[in-house]
Amino acid sequence: MYTVTPLIILSTQPLDDYAEKTLARFGAFKIAAQPTLEGLKREIAPALALVVRGQVQITAELMDAAAQLKVIGRTGVGYDTVDIQAATERGIAVVYTPGAGARAVAEAAFAFMLALCKMIAHWDHETKRGNWQSRIASQGTDLDQKILGIIGLGRIGQIVAKMAKPFEMTTIAYDPYLDPVIAKALGVELVSLETLMAQADFVTLHCPQNDETMGLINRARLQQMKHGSFLLNLARGGVIESLDPIYEMLLSGQLRGAALDVFLVEPPDHTHPIFSLQNCLVSPHAMATSEGAMRRIFESMANDMAAVLSGTPPQFVVNPEVLKR
Repeated sequence: MYTVTPLIILSTQPLDDYAEKTLARFGAFKIAAQPTLEGLKREIAPALALVVRGQVQITAELMDAAAQLKVIGRTGVGYDTVDIQAATERGIAVVYTPGAGARAVAEAAFAFMLALCKMIAHWDHETKRGNWQSRIASQGTDLDQKILGIIGLGRIGQIVAKMAKPFEMTTIAYDPYLDPVIAKALGVELVSLETLMAQADFVTLHCPQNDETMGLINRARLQQMKHGSFLLNLARGGVIESLDPIYEMLLSGQLRGAALDVFLVEPPDHTHPIFSLQNCLVSPHAMATSEGAMRRIFESMANDMAAVLSGTPPQFVVNPEVLKR
């Protein structure tokens, strides 16, 4: 007799009740015991669908270990951890959730900007240690009348631009692929990267990580910035060359403050000296994972994965050519 192995829905991390129940209609929902490449290889054979949360690399070799795999779901807008070409060649649809966490990230950008320019971490530290006179020695700054430079005027960047208006900021942006009509409607001037770096008081990164943007922000470009300006990265860690030039610019005062939600290697080496600076605010790639954002992300991803498994068109798919086969 032949034994039929039941198909499963494999996830690298837990989902919410809605997503798990939606996907469990197609197979037993299972959370990977070890959400690493080697761990997934041991469990993926009976998988009909794979949910990818975190930074584990989904390779061609891993896909080959799952003969029944029909769809990969990515929780977020980025899908650089998935070998899209390999998935397409194997007829595996890759769905993702663009826009679901956009507002959460845009709000975080302003939370960081305000926290940095108002010196929240500094004042909190000094007040708690009893140094009331610290208010005499230092001054925060403001957002109004400042120039905001947005690198990447996509979904998130456009929300950031809209949020800047009540603060009476002038907004410029660098995005070589954006329709100028969209920028004009937002009241944003499109400029070269060199112009943006030289003019902006606040530079916030919201571009994808790809061959064109890897190391886009390096030592030379940081030196082009205004003395005493601010840098925020809520895009991908690889868009910044490394932590070293950021640290150097913070020490010299070239950068008055920086905020980093993403890192080239995650988790980062927390012994790097940049993590000792009060004017560098950091978070563990968490700004797109607010309660509301995650609810929308899980719902969008689960619905699109279910659509693929049901033979109906998903809303957001990276490789739509697979669906035509």
